[in-house]
Amino acid sequence: MHLTPHNEAKRDDYAETVLLPGDPQRAEWMAEKYLTDVRCVNRIRGALAFTGRYRGFPVSVHATGIGAPSLSIYAHELLDVYGARTLIRVGTCGALAEHVKLRSLVISQSASTDSHINRQLFGLYDYAPSASFDLLQRAAQKAAELGIVHYVGQTASSDVFYHPDTLGRFAGVRAYGALAVDMETNALYTVAARFGASALSICTVVDSLVTGEDTSPDERQELFSDMAQLALEVAYPSA
Repeated sequence: MHLTPHNEAKRDDYAETVLLPGDPQRAEWMAEKYLTDVRCVNRIRGALAFTGRYRGFPVSVHATGIGAPSLSIYAHELLDVYGARTLIRVGTCGALAEHVKLRSLVISQSASTDSHINRQLFGLYDYAPSASFDLLQRAAQKAAELGIVHYVGQTASSDVFYHPDTLGRFAGVRAYGALAVDMETNALYTVAARFGASALSICTVVDSLVTGEDTSPDERQELFSDMAQLALEVAYPSA
């Protein structure tokens, strides 16, 4: 019998630290490329999940699908049922500031949203969830050490991908300094806060809503190398 409706993993199949890409193919790529002793622990609904080791340290990688509702389900179950304590999103985002360049990384300090999911789940009205400070600080330090082009600051999360006013709808958050937009970070930080867990979102900039520039889907797997490496270094326990 499955522990949850969405996961066939056994209770001890996940590490306490879980990386969360949206795309199942990216989850598989990250596990095969960066982890040793890898085993697949979930295939239900195509939300591939793997557990292995990074330099001997146990790490899991779990695909979350697209959007806040999907991520919220998997994040909730990982924290509530499987004992995960640290969740790190490794996803994609679109630049909302002109100086944020394609192929760079955005490390989200906090995430506003146009979603009502917070109100539905936790009775929260205008809740502005934030990253865990220790993970945020470690990510900024490690990115600098590794020479990775990155930006740290506030971001936005939206439930709507296709919108007739692509950039204009973000005028408010842009005026207050939002660097980029994705669909999941706000939900991740909210669910993690609910369970007293640690969370961080690191996203690769794959397009710019300001300049209209875009990256090719063909280059995106290797494009994620900096993000994957940074997330794993952040996850790895410091001496």
